[in-house]
Amino acid sequence: MSDALHTNAGRLLDEELERFAREHPRSRELSERARGSLLAGVPMHWMVRWAGGFPVYATDALGARFRDVDGHEYVDLCLGDTGAMTGHSPEPTVRAVRERVARGITLMLPSEDALLVGEELARRFGLARWQFALTATDANRFAVRLARHVTWRPKILVYNWCYHGTVDETVATLDADGRVVAREGSLGPPVPPAETTRVVEWNDVDALEAALAHEDVACVLAEPALTNIGIVPPEDGYHDALRELTRRHGTLLVIDETHTLCAGPGGFTRAHGLEPDLLTVGKAIAGGIPAAAYGFSEEVADRVEAAIPEAESDVGGVGGTLAANVLSLAAMRATLGEVLTDEAFARMIELGARFEAGVQDVIERRALPWHVTRIGCRVEYLFRPDRPRTGSEAAAGGDPLLDRLAHLWALNRGILLTPFHNMALMCPATSEEDVDRHTGVFDELAAALTEP
Repeated sequence: MSDALHTNAGRLLDEELERFAREHPRSRELSERARGSLLAGVPMHWMVRWAGGFPVYATDALGARFRDVDGHEYVDLCLGDTGAMTGHSPEPTVRAVRERVARGITLMLPSEDALLVGEELARRFGLARWQFALTATDANRFAVRLARHVTWRPKILVYNWCYHGTVDETVATLDADGRVVAREGSLGPPVPPAETTRVVEWNDVDALEAALAHEDVACVLAEPALTNIGIVPPEDGYHDALRELTRRHGTLLVIDETHTLCAGPGGFTRAHGLEPDLLTVGKAIAGGIPAAAYGFSEEVADRVEAAIPEAESDVGGVGGTLAANVLSLAAMRATLGEVLTDEAFARMIELGARFEAGVQDVIERRALPWHVTRIGCRVEYLFRPDRPRTGSEAAAGGDPLLDRLAHLWALNRGILLTPFHNMALMCPATSEEDVDRHTGVFDELAAALTEP
């Protein structure tokens, strides 16, 4: 960022912080009160990281909008960081939950909904058999444990600057000498991550081949594109190489579609013809009700079933008393069947393309050294000129000052972006007017930054 842009950004941030505090007195009051009973004043610690210095307190949400305690209404382009990609409280999901909650919430018994959801997930993603959890973190954790169990291998492989929830083995990175170490900010890692994990850079075929050649890796756990350090898509041919190398070295391939479900009804896997051994997905598939799923190819499912004696099925470190509860499965059935439909995705992806084009037009007209990237209905802009090809390049190119200013500028004008990065997501209730409103606000920010 040029010195002039940097100077303007600092001045504008001070102005926006003052405006935010002035226009959100009730949120500020509640935030200060919360320090008496909540750790760091928030119900989940990562909520401390908001651009305005304290979080907005929400009252209600519907579709692509929410309101706060100070009476402001917002276009929600965060959508619970994918958890509400359905839009808030979609009517079919609400109806199914209301009906189910009156007839039992959790039973430790299967329901017919489980069969229907499993069949629908098999249709969408192409994997034969399924299991259910409450979070994508759990789905990833269980997939990793089962991969280790059937391969008798101790390690997993992940990509530098990946994100797979709070799975211990994935909170790892590479230091300057290429050694696997705990990622900066990792809280209480149980063991040095090099004992459990190999880490390579995304899109680096040679590094992947060298890591798998040790033949101690049970599975590669990968998003089909990095999404939590900006969007870093795979280069042409990378997924072919990943699949060939994992098969050659007897390593299972686990694809995490939790964020890349944005690519379409069957995620990136269906859109690009991937062939994972296992697949995990969470967040959006139950319309905001806690739920996740993990699927197995026919061959891996057979291996897993053969490797777990019935007498040991409840003590192996995979499961949970509330996992596969009948409420979450009712929500999944309604959401997959009536909300996240093929038709809904087609419209959401069109809106994503409109959002991308609007941002790109502003960048070009204002001659700014930024870029925008899209996967399906998920769009993100980075304040750097070059598109990164690895997680390290994406991390090194971040601009914390501009990131914070962009979020606060949008928030003060009634638009919520995803915190921690500049991601926008379209839901079935998002409108062209919502998208164009963001384009106008983004243009205003660009103009303010580039004025003499």
